[in-house]
Amino acid sequence: MESREYGSPGPGTIAASSEPVSASGTALSSVKRNIHVLVGVTGSVAALKLPLLVAGLLEIPGLEVAVLTTERAKHFYNPCDVPVTIYSDSDEWEMWTCRSDPVLHIDLRRWADLMVVAPLDANTLGKVASGICDNLLTCVIRAWDRAKPLLFCPAMNTAMWEHPITTQHVELLKSFGYTEIPCVAKKLACGDEGFGAMAEVWTILGKVKEILLERDLLHQS
Repeated sequence: MESREYGSPGPGTIAASSEPVSASGTALSSVKRNIHVLVGVTGSVAALKLPLLVAGLLEIPGLEVAVLTTERAKHFYNPCDVPVTIYSDSDEWEMWTCRSDPVLHIDLRRWADLMVVAPLDANTLGKVASGICDNLLTCVIRAWDRAKPLLFCPAMNTAMWEHPITTQHVELLKSFGYTEIPCVAKKLACGDEGFGAMAEVWTILGKVKEILLERDLLHQS
């Protein structure tokens, strides 16, 4: 794990959050805790925007943020530019040595109130649509509580985006109750021009705020 700032969760501290209760056992609903947001990042060039996305989320009042990264995504960003905890596959296996130890993908699933996968590359899109869970990120998604919002932001080459299997995969994720933040058309890093670029960071932040407001989760300043 690269850094621990802004109150990000650490091993042994992530647990199912519960409302504070009074001595009589009555929930004190007037006490608002911070909202926990997981950012999943996969191996697309758009992972370059992870620091900008995290910075924008941290500007939203009352949000705590943690990042789940695939190994290939690490190629595109500097962890020093991401001032929250970054979890990767090694963390899950290093934390668990016997039956009583925490299972990180389950603890993260319980901790989070909302998840946004940005970018979601073609490979991980196919994995999630097929139910494959072979790394920390896909395990969290497979275990996800579908009563909580999960947003995904596709990002891939135009030819990959236009392949018919991509439409099937996106529609499957939407049928699971996940929210697509559609890709946009622009000149891509590979030089091709067309759809497949990840939505702009400000678009993603706006959708996160919209959903938090809809669910009365956003802290009003």
